[in-house]
Amino acid sequence: MNRKIETFAFLSSGTPDSDQAAQELIKIYGQTDARDANVIVALGGDGFMLQTLQNYMNQGKMIYGMNRGSVGFLMNEFSSVDLKERIELAQSETIRPLKMVAESVVEGTVTAFALNEVSLLRQSYQAAKIRISVDDQIRLEELICDGVMVATPAGSTAYNLSAQGPILPLDAHLLALTPVSAFRPRRWRGALLPNKVTVRFDILEPEKRPVNAVADHTEVKSVLSVTIAEATHMRATILFDKNHSWNERILKEQFLY
Repeated sequence: MNRKIETFAFLSSGTPDSDQAAQELIKIYGQTDARDANVIVALGGDGFMLQTLQNYMNQGKMIYGMNRGSVGFLMNEFSSVDLKERIELAQSETIRPLKMVAESVVEGTVTAFALNEVSLLRQSYQAAKIRISVDDQIRLEELICDGVMVATPAGSTAYNLSAQGPILPLDAHLLALTPVSAFRPRRWRGALLPNKVTVRFDILEPEKRPVNAVADHTEVKSVLSVTIAEATHMRATILFDKNHSWNERILKEQFLY
């Protein structure tokens, strides 16, 4: 897609490498307040990119990341050369977060949003027991596990991947439902769900087997139930270099051995 880029806002994650990169780019391209810039350039790793996407959700901003961190699956390679041209030719993808509504013994009803995943994790030495429903229909009466998560395509290469979940293309209208160390049913490896469904987790024996819920960086302790659905009214736009698109990275990742 061709787009005309005139102004940039360079944001650093605060590491020495990111700060140095920001100073170099500002010297070449100038600096505009993020509220007025055509494009926000995030300099850091995937965590900082997710934070930037969260901060500018629904503001019509295009976010272009360059890797100055240890992990950069959502980032483009760093270069100060021809930045305007790269961004004008970049491919755009729309990111929508998950909305989590958690019922907690301690905190009551808590609503939070996640661009990566919503995960449930056991709080003690006891394995969690969780009932899973999809669109009000019970699909798994009892999952005994260390945890379980619902991941977006953007989050499918993060915690989801480390738990042996599938990697999803950004334009796939899917969510990954992935268990963490499932004990019973032992062979259950999770499911791929349409992104329009509502997933509900009910904690069984919550006093004996307490569970925490985490939506990206928001943690809710001692939950009784967690409901998850895509927040269709929220969106952010992320840009990828034309020769280094998300789908190309997904293909490469799946053929690594």
